[in-house]
Amino acid sequence: MPDLTRLNPQLDAKARTCRAIVECPRDTRLMYDYDLEARAFLMKRLLPDGMSFPLDFGFVPGTLAEDGDPLDILILNDEPAVVGALVDVRLIGVIEGAQTEKGETLRNDRILAVASVSHLFKDVLRARDLDASVVENLCRFWVNYDALRGVKFEVLNVKGPTTAVALVKAARRHLRQIAKSG
Repeated sequence: MPDLTRLNPQLDAKARTCRAIVECPRDTRLMYDYDLEARAFLMKRLLPDGMSFPLDFGFVPGTLAEDGDPLDILILNDEPAVVGALVDVRLIGVIEGAQTEKGETLRNDRILAVASVSHLFKDVLRARDLDASVVENLCRFWVNYDALRGVKFEVLNVKGPTTAVALVKAARRHLRQIAKSG
């Protein structure tokens, strides 16, 4: 199996589209993490009763964020995807966040996207097209999820698709720079 983190995300900045890999399907309590060495999805943790992933969660391949992992992405879709699914998405925004763990604070943004095959969300072009309570609940999920692990997640802002595209571009450049120097 190839290294999924290095796949080309096929970013189309004008169309605001790219590809994503699903690690945790919507409504699951299981947290999976792509294990680079094993080239498989490792079952990492179990969320407590009553808590589950609100959307498909994964990463944008071919990117490297400040936290040393590929960019995180949340995907609105009509049905939960499966672990490891490659999904074409339309970027609609980003939850900008700062994560503090063991006294160190890093940016840990969450890209917001819509699966290109979605019927229910086909008209959602930016985060502000969603009901404000949906975005608020997504933000609260990350605050609560991290708090359970003894980590602080602070939502800094919610921005639109232009910021999401810029973030993917920057994370692509960051990965290329690290690859050149390594």
